[in-house]
Amino acid sequence: MHFTKMQGLGNDFVVFDGIRQPVDLQPEVIRAIADRHFGVGCDQVLLVETATSPGSDFRYRIFNADGGEVAQCGNGARCCAVFVRRAGLTDKGVITVETLTGRLTLQHRSNGEITVDMGIPQLAPADIPFRASEVSSEYLLSTGGDTLRIAAIGMGNPHALLRVPNVAEAPVATLGPRIETHPDFPERCNVGFLEVRDRGHIHLRVWERGAGETLACGSNACAAVVAGIRWGELDHTVAVTLPGGILQIEWAGLGQAVRMTGPARVVFDGVWPLSEADCTSRREA
Repeated sequence: MHFTKMQGLGNDFVVFDGIRQPVDLQPEVIRAIADRHFGVGCDQVLLVETATSPGSDFRYRIFNADGGEVAQCGNGARCCAVFVRRAGLTDKGVITVETLTGRLTLQHRSNGEITVDMGIPQLAPADIPFRASEVSSEYLLSTGGDTLRIAAIGMGNPHALLRVPNVAEAPVATLGPRIETHPDFPERCNVGFLEVRDRGHIHLRVWERGAGETLACGSNACAAVVAGIRWGELDHTVAVTLPGGILQIEWAGLGQAVRMTGPARVVFDGVWPLSEADCTSRREA
């Protein structure tokens, strides 16, 4: 299976063309590919397939490093836009892709960056999903003897956001997995630790479900800006500094889609054995 290794602000992906070749992505194969010691190494595996509905150019699927399929990945979407043009699958400047939760529009910018229309954020708890009785800009979440104030927002996948005074000292590795697996998030969640620097700039670290801490998470950056705007602490255009780099996020307010702009880069091309048995025999050899 021919693949391309890509990264968006250090959030890295193994991308497969499922249109022109057979691709076997059973969970155990995904885990083997994502393994950073015995495999290629990545946060997510991406699969580009033929669109199944009129008006879409491609179908775009995302699998976390643990083998589970998820609905949304903003950094992956930017990589998808670069991948399909580089592979000669399209020459369009604006591309529409299907995901598990709807369509995304990907636009190539003149400076080489990609703008993604990430859709309208889900704020109703049932749509996130999050267990709460009513919509609020902030919820109390009890975990491990602590009571935290969080925002819960859906961006095609569930996110929890909490303010921290200094993102460099945030307990991402300990608190992140506790919030990710909290029973109030029945599908688990991505956890963002958010430091507001000023009304147009935040710092963010992310614990991503099924992957651990990543250098960047585009959908969480979108959710963080939505949360900060709803708290009254941010303007409608915000620079989000993540460990891997900076994203530009725009949100005009309720009922409007979030727009994310940032880079996507090719790292290298390679070939993965079609069967895991082949891969195992090569490792043993």
